[in-house]
Amino acid sequence: MRTSVQPFREFEQQDSGCRSYGVEVDGRRLFVKESVEERAVPALRRAVALHRAVPHPAIIPLLEVTEAGAGLRLVYPWVDGEVLYGAPCAGRRQRLDPTGPHARFRSLLRPDVLAALDAVFDAHLALAGAGFVAGDLYDGCLIYDFDAARVWLCDLDEYRPGPFVVEGDRMPGSTRFMAPEEHRGAATIDERTTVFNLARLAQVLLDTGDLDGEFRGGAGAGDVLRRATQPAPAERHRSVAEFVTAWRRAI
Repeated sequence: MRTSVQPFREFEQQDSGCRSYGVEVDGRRLFVKESVEERAVPALRRAVALHRAVPHPAIIPLLEVTEAGAGLRLVYPWVDGEVLYGAPCAGRRQRLDPTGPHARFRSLLRPDVLAALDAVFDAHLALAGAGFVAGDLYDGCLIYDFDAARVWLCDLDEYRPGPFVVEGDRMPGSTRFMAPEEHRGAATIDERTTVFNLARLAQVLLDTGDLDGEFRGGAGAGDVLRRATQPAPAERHRSVAEFVTAWRRAI
C-alpha cells in the first residue's frame, strides 16, 4: 500500500537551528519540526521530555519522535488557527495591524480573551505541577482558532525542569515578556519567573493598544498583574498556583 505524502507549507529556518513544515500524509495534516544544526537538538529533547510528562488539552500533543544520526525530528498534528505573533522582525507594526491575528485577538470580546488566557494558565498549572519552568514564553507560542474560539500552546522547547541557572548572558526570548532575571547570566529561573511571563501575556493581550491603551481586565486583575510583574522575584506570587488562584478570584 503506497503512502501519499504532500508538503503544503514551508516555514523559514528559525534562528534556533530548526526548520519546520506542514505535510499531508494519507489525508492527515501534520506539523514537522526538525534540527538542521546540532545545537538545536538539546532544545528538541527538552520538548520531548515536556510532552511526555505533561499532556494537556491546550498543549499540542507530540505524536512521533525520530532520531537520525545526530538530528531529531518531532511530529505534531496540524491544528487550525493562527500564531498570534509570527514574524519577529515586524515588531509593533505587525502587532497593530488590524488584519493580523494579534490585533484581531485583542479585539475579541473580553470573555473570549479571558477564556483563552485561562486555558493557557491552566496548562501552566499542570506544567508547574510537573516541575517545569517557562522559557521563551511569548505571544508567538499561542495559536488561536478564531472559528472554534480555541487556543493552543506550541514551541515550548525552552521549558525545562526548574529551578535552573541562566547559561550565558541571558535567556532566549522576547524582551516584552521576559522577567528581569532572564536578562542576567547566572541568575536563578524558577516558578516566580513563569508568574512574570504569564502576567505579561495577560497585560499585553488584554490591552486595547500595544501596552499603551486601556487594560480590559478590571481593577482587581490589574492589581494581581502588577504584583506578578514586580522586578524582584521575592515580591511576586510565589508559585503559578498562587498567581492563578489570585487571578481567578479577581476575574
